[in-house]
Amino acid sequence: MKEKILIEDDDHDTLRMVGLILQRSGYEILAASDGMNAFAQAEAQCPDLILLDVMMPNMDGYEVARKIRSNPNTSNIPIIILSAKTQLDDKVAGFESGADDYLTKPTLPTELLTHVKSLLARSTRTVKTPSSHNTENRGYTIGVLAARCGLGVTTTTVNLGCAMLMSSKMDVIVAELRPGFGTLAADLGFEESFAASDLLKMEPSAITREMIEERLMHHENGLKLILASSQPNNATLVKAIAQFETLVDKLRYLAPYVILDLGAGLPELTQKLVKLCNHLIVVIEPIPNSIIHAKSLLNNLEELGFYKKRISPIIVNRIRSETQMNYTYVQERLEYQIPVMIMPSPEEIFQANRKQTTAVALNPNSPMTQQFKKLADLLIEAST
Repeated sequence: MKEKILIEDDDHDTLRMVGLILQRSGYEILAASDGMNAFAQAEAQCPDLILLDVMMPNMDGYEVARKIRSNPNTSNIPIIILSAKTQLDDKVAGFESGADDYLTKPTLPTELLTHVKSLLARSTRTVKTPSSHNTENRGYTIGVLAARCGLGVTTTTVNLGCAMLMSSKMDVIVAELRPGFGTLAADLGFEESFAASDLLKMEPSAITREMIEERLMHHENGLKLILASSQPNNATLVKAIAQFETLVDKLRYLAPYVILDLGAGLPELTQKLVKLCNHLIVVIEPIPNSIIHAKSLLNNLEELGFYKKRISPIIVNRIRSETQMNYTYVQERLEYQIPVMIMPSPEEIFQANRKQTTAVALNPNSPMTQQFKKLADLLIEAST
């Protein structure tokens, strides 16, 4: 298994450059652009090594290092500070905060790799976590989003969840993270639920896995669900970013696979939540304007530290039309491999809604279901 390295830097060029150097040397890369997110990822992902910048928004590298060292789940992770601060006092502060090594910018790739390999090689630490938080029990998290509204993100999310349930024979949680815009409760035959909204009104520290598990809805097709409220006034809960981060982090311990409906665009909330995802699915409609918007979204995701291998654009044809672009054209414009193309099946979607289930569960052998199963199989393989 590849060793996992978390890089924290608010400079996207540095993130990209350092990440590329380490990735080419065989390491798996996680990225964070601020201190709070770096600590959240360190706790959630338990990387083998952490590279910290010092001058960061909302929490500097020294404070991040101290929090990592004071948390029993992360206290033994090796830390290298990589900073433009070159004074002796800065280095002393770095080591006092808990860093194992200190490098100054700019650093040569060979120097960086030498220090990383040396620290990993000589580290005899074992990250000790409570059994309930063992990384082997953390679910593989998949975010589904689109560049703009109306492209079928929720339908894609729930059908992908059903396909992954069928293929893996393991529990799958689908979380609709769009308060005020929920549709799954009505689509799947549940009464309006405010359970998730109630969680988002609590202090993050008060949200427990037990509370979340109690609020999961169970569909007859086997899916477990967190349902968003459809009440428009609950849309203000998108400001509860810390609560959402806590919710997603704890969901990952409740099932082997967690699929997040992230909706459209990259508002602040989505920018935070995608960093907690192992893989992203970007829904694209094969028409010129949608392709342009999707390309911008993909570029933005890369700027946030995501690498191409962790992003899968998929084509979703919602209607039959001769004006839509073909598979090859879309791939060339996006400069991404597209693993599946969901063909238009409005009748299947209509029948599934009428019977309050998913199209995949209703028609397990249809061409549309086969495409969802193909995508599910690829994601299951990537998770192992």
